[in-house]
Amino acid sequence: MFTYERQHKILQILEKSPGVRISELSASLGVSQATVRRDLDRLCEVGQIRRIHGGAILTEREPPQAPVIQRIAQNSDEKRRIGRLAASLVSEGDTVFIGSGSTTQEVARNLAGRQKITVITNAMPVINQLSQEEGINLIATGGFLRSSELSFIGHLTEQVLRELRPQKVIMGIQAFSLLEGLTNDYLPEVSTDRVIIQSAPEVILVADHTKFGKVCAALVAPVTAIHTLVTDASINADILASLRGVVKNIFLA
Repeated sequence: MFTYERQHKILQILEKSPGVRISELSASLGVSQATVRRDLDRLCEVGQIRRIHGGAILTEREPPQAPVIQRIAQNSDEKRRIGRLAASLVSEGDTVFIGSGSTTQEVARNLAGRQKITVITNAMPVINQLSQEEGINLIATGGFLRSSELSFIGHLTEQVLRELRPQKVIMGIQAFSLLEGLTNDYLPEVSTDRVIIQSAPEVILVADHTKFGKVCAALVAPVTAIHTLVTDASINADILASLRGVVKNIFLA
């Protein structure tokens, strides 16, 4: 059994049990307790489990997220710093897609006053933020309105995105796990997020430290889909060290 297969099996076992001992995992998987400890250490590093004396318990799954208006005040200082830094990665002449979310709103806010930039978005707050900016060409996707996020999703949105070719995508995500990738708990939005990721050669993820080591119901994309990560300095050191071997560019705001 390969390492990733063992680790997935451990997660499956923990899904059915509130906790499990190393000796039990060793017997179930047919490997040594030392091997199990290494697997548990790795799963703990990426936030999938919590180690307890002699065993492990599963990290709690991320609950459904609050509406975007409520999230603006959460970790607001970190989001403002992330927004400024991510906006600095947009150059004159760029065509960039900016997705929905409270952190991406800060990116849009920091693009105000810029010149010769084209912004594509499915987010009403981004539209409102940039609609009066003379130096920014603004393209709104339209589509089905998800009222809690003030964003457009679905077939019509995806059709528009398939016709456009931004150079960069700047997007947020509900939950990020090194093992499980980028995940979301709102299934109708997942297919739109996947089309967004596929629309540009560079994907910039903006996410504060609270998004890491968590998993939601549906896979959006593996970690390798991200080219650049902009987060804050409070991110867990072990998670950051592991990310440096996977994500090409990482910036701490």
